[in-house]
Amino acid sequence: MPNMCDIADVKEYQADVLEYGIQDFDEYFSKTTNDILRRLQIEWWMIKASQGGSNVTDGSAYASFDTTKLDYAQFKRAAVFTCLGQYVYPALTSFLPEGDKFQELMRYYREEADREFDLILRRGVLYDSDGDGTVTTQELTPVNFGRLVR
Repeated sequence: MPNMCDIADVKEYQADVLEYGIQDFDEYFSKTTNDILRRLQIEWWMIKASQGGSNVTDGSAYASFDTTKLDYAQFKRAAVFTCLGQYVYPALTSFLPEGDKFQELMRYYREEADREFDLILRRGVLYDSDGDGTVTTQELTPVNFGRLVR
């Protein structure tokens, strides 16, 4: 499975990220991709599946989530922010009560990751439901916040 971001993407947002001693980010990128996919299953896929008439109470709807039908490019920013906030800066912080630069950066990127993920959900996840290689307007499924969907 490909990752949603790489070191070049991370350096776009945090150019000095390699100056702190972490040289191998591969595990972080893999964990980040898995975190976003899990979050998608919970916060988006179950809603999409239930709107499509699937029984979401027995857990079988999770099995029909095909990650190869996602457009990973739409998650690049969310992945970069998640990687920095969940893995890179927690590895660097001292977690002392008075805080440090890395704790502040960790908090900032976690908030940005949540915000970016919410924006993706509201805009609509690019998911090629029919597997024809293109995502049509009908396949674009936003999560409606604060509205009753019948």
